Amino acid sequence: SINSAAVSQGNERVIRPRFADAKFFWDQDCKVKLDSQREATKKIVFQQKLGTLFEKTERVSVLAGFIANEIGADQQQAMRAAELSKCDLLSNMVQEFPELQGIMGSYYAKHDGEDDAVAAAMQEQYQPAFAGDVIMGIFAIDMKPTGSKDPFSLRRAALGALRIIIEGNLDLDLKALLLQAASGLKEKVDASNAVEDAFTFMMERLKAYYQDQGINTDTVNSVASLHPIHPLDFHQRVKAVSTFRDLPESESLAAANKRISNILKKVDSEIPTEVSQELLNEDAEKALYKAVVAQQEKVQPLYAKGEYSEALSSLAVLREDVDNFFDNIMVMDNNESLKNNRLALLSQLRALFLEVADLSRL
Repeated sequence: SINSAAVSQGNERVIRPRFADAKFFWDQDCKVKLDSQREATKKIVFQQKLGTLFEKTERVSVLAGFIANEIGADQQQAMRAAELSKCDLLSNMVQEFPELQGIMGSYYAKHDGEDDAVAAAMQEQYQPAFAGDVIMGIFAIDMKPTGSKDPFSLRRAALGALRIIIEGNLDLDLKALLLQAASGLKEKVDASNAVEDAFTFMMERLKAYYQDQGINTDTVNSVASLHPIHPLDFHQRVKAVSTFRDLPESESLAAANKRISNILKKVDSEIPTEVSQELLNEDAEKALYKAVVAQQEKVQPLYAKGEYSEALSSLAVLREDVDNFFDNIMVMDNNESLKNNRLALLSQLRALFLEVADLSRL
């Protein structure tokens, strides 16, 4: 505009009354404690089959306490934050300015003298909230998303929950959390049969998460095939496989895993678990056995600590012995004892990689 002063004055005329309203609502809201609004949430239906907003926050409080206990956080603060989490929805301010939900809860909690962590949780719940209770409840009443329809935004909530766990470096058992959420719903609905579906639904959201990071779908599938139940552990495995694929040995070892997988699938009888050194009569199988034993001793401590990248990098040294084995050894020998011994060796070799992922899927 050629007359910027006039524009400023016009905007001020609009903004001043809104600020005056906000000041009035703040003063009115501060006349009562935030937790005094909890009673009114008993009259607000969250979802017809799942009860009121009050009942939802009660369930989330128990779930938050459970999570806090799992990660060594303050259990009482977590439960208190959940109890107060929806109280600001009843405030004059949020009813006039809905986009301030959570933000105002944080300010009112501070005004009331709540712990800083509790006040911070008011706002952080919308980044988004840990949605175990929401997801379990909707799955339990058979209203899970279908096609493009997702009225409760469960896909966003699921991915948000997973990101909080992964990016917050929280070692949480997702299935245990969903079981806890299901337990909290028992007075409303039997959610126990929905846990597996909810778990699968949530973990499938990770494919898009990693795709956005440029990680191949088959890398994610190689980990998903082992069904890890800790999202953080899942993430560490995916990162390890992604790093492994950059190694020059990876393509050959992935092919070998695929070949071993195909061989073992065709075996009708039970495959022995132990390798008999007396039955190793070819240099190539002796060398592979020696290398496998050495790697078993080296990588098991790494697996125990979740150091999957280091473990796979170590296993890369097996490539030459694996290639020599397949170049020189007939696995399905006519001699039943030799055949079974070689199958046991391949089974042990494959088990080393399966501690991280199913590389045959790469």
